[in-house]
Amino acid sequence: MKAFLHILILLICAYQNHAQAPNFVKDNYDKWDRQITMRDGIKLYTVIYIPKDKTQKYPILMERTPYSAGPYGESNFTGNGPGPNKLLSEEKYIFVAQDVRGRYMSEGKFEEMTPHKFTKKTPQDTDESTDTYDTVEWLLKNIPQNNGRVGIIGISYPGFYASAALPDAHPAIKAVSPQAPVTDEFVGDDARHNGAFFLLDNFSFLSYFDAQPDKPVPTYNGNFNNRSKDAYDFFLKLGPLKNANGEKYFNNKGRIWNEYLQHETYDDYWKSRNIRPALKNIKPATLVVGGWFDAEDLFGALRTYEAIEKQTPSNKNQLVMGPWTHGAWSRPEWNEFGTLNFGTNTAKFFQEELELKFFNFYLKDKGQWNAAEATMFNTSTNEWKTFETWPPKDSEKKELHFQANGKLSWNETTEKDGFDEYVSDPAKPVPYTDGIFARRNNQYMVEDQRFASRRPDVLTYETEALTEEVTLAGPMTAHFFASTTGTDADFIVKLIDVLPDDAPNPSPNPKNLTMAGYQRLVRAEVLRGKFRNSFEKPEPFVPNQVTDVKVRMPDVLHTFKKGHKIMVQIQSSWFPLVDRNPQKFMTIPEADEKDFQKATIRIYHSTQHDSHLHVGTVK
Repeated sequence: MKAFLHILILLICAYQNHAQAPNFVKDNYDKWDRQITMRDGIKLYTVIYIPKDKTQKYPILMERTPYSAGPYGESNFTGNGPGPNKLLSEEKYIFVAQDVRGRYMSEGKFEEMTPHKFTKKTPQDTDESTDTYDTVEWLLKNIPQNNGRVGIIGISYPGFYASAALPDAHPAIKAVSPQAPVTDEFVGDDARHNGAFFLLDNFSFLSYFDAQPDKPVPTYNGNFNNRSKDAYDFFLKLGPLKNANGEKYFNNKGRIWNEYLQHETYDDYWKSRNIRPALKNIKPATLVVGGWFDAEDLFGALRTYEAIEKQTPSNKNQLVMGPWTHGAWSRPEWNEFGTLNFGTNTAKFFQEELELKFFNFYLKDKGQWNAAEATMFNTSTNEWKTFETWPPKDSEKKELHFQANGKLSWNETTEKDGFDEYVSDPAKPVPYTDGIFARRNNQYMVEDQRFASRRPDVLTYETEALTEEVTLAGPMTAHFFASTTGTDADFIVKLIDVLPDDAPNPSPNPKNLTMAGYQRLVRAEVLRGKFRNSFEKPEPFVPNQVTDVKVRMPDVLHTFKKGHKIMVQIQSSWFPLVDRNPQKFMTIPEADEKDFQKATIRIYHSTQHDSHLHVGTVK
């Protein structure tokens, strides 16, 4: 989650501009540190890099962040940058980084995903939109070299601040790029997915991020340091979620952690922090960026683009989705991931052909901006594809139906009374990854799923070997019928590309991998079953009663090649990525060990209960 972005940012800063001269920043930029006063009197610490060349005026490119705008002090220059990447740094803009309210050197109280205020009557009615507006106003008046245009950029949490700058934007803001933006933390980003709590990442991230000082400070100390070498074993032994507030861990000092657990339904806490309803009447051009292998905010990029399209159809709003993990498009190179080799530097392509040209065009009147509405990477063919709309307007809606004997077919089942069942045991949850890892194994999003297929508590359905290639494009929904002997259950649905028995091994092959029959994960999502009809009003399952369940999955662009098979897996735990469900209808953060119980879960496939996966296909 956002914790991994923080680590990623440090890695990027360490080598993103490795080709720059050692003193590039100091030789080419002057540095200002300023405290900019907001309309309510709060001062936000702002670091500004201004090109030394005074022969021309420059646009402003700004990032607002909760991860520190440092280094602090006008004699302390960043070792790299100062822009998001080498190209933008050498292109030269006025680069601005700002600590948001209540973080690091800025005054005020920090709010997790600051709610947008639709009505502002007094100077005290502030949000991220007003703070951005006030900052831009100050910058325009006080930096003599500016050309009157401003761009906003940010990845992950800073991506949220980029999105939050869009409503009622300052007229000088001409281009905004929310990248992997945190968007809706209950439905699909960071904290929860469809109500299911993402335990592994939040425990790690909030152990340091949630250490909230009561005054501006240049560095943070975490609440605790978890040195576990085996995350699965650690969280299983930790026991119920409430134990995370034990003396060794949060000890009730984690304000955000407690907020996450206290608000277990989609109440006003979460709704007010969902920026999507505010993305109306957007004026700046927007370039929304995301990664197909982003374990943190895949949802955010897709749904931010979708919200702007629906609510501001006249906006120049464009989408880029590449073969990237969280923020990987900002690295100097991104040629491969896991067993996948993309055959080209996809990060360089994005930076040169899209990001640089986007900001140059809108902020400098330089060059052309002819990018398609949607520039999307096919995660099977390693090709960039362009679309006039996303989802593609010419996609054909089809269904893959669950059948007896683990079959998956485009044809509806003819069974009168078919089902498969498994026993879900919270004491032996299905791991999200194969192996022992101290932190999240980022490669789980493309990992071989045979370790899960072998388990008796995972159902597997697969097609025959394809006689022609099939390209899935756009959103997917798993619509199935289930029953449980309990009163609650989680459902994890996976879409998998099964390689043929003659699939070549990767070259080089340092881990001696055998790709024959490899079950490559393409997409997966979880639903906490009690939220199947409403995120606001959870409902228990009636034991042993057949129930209609729908799981909306993130979009996909993937070609299943001739000879491959399409597989769907269903299971009821994904540990410790997702916390354990007691399989008992209750407030899970209040559960004791005795509340966790086994449950027998059935998935039905019959003429009356036709379980299937809704997909879109393109030629």
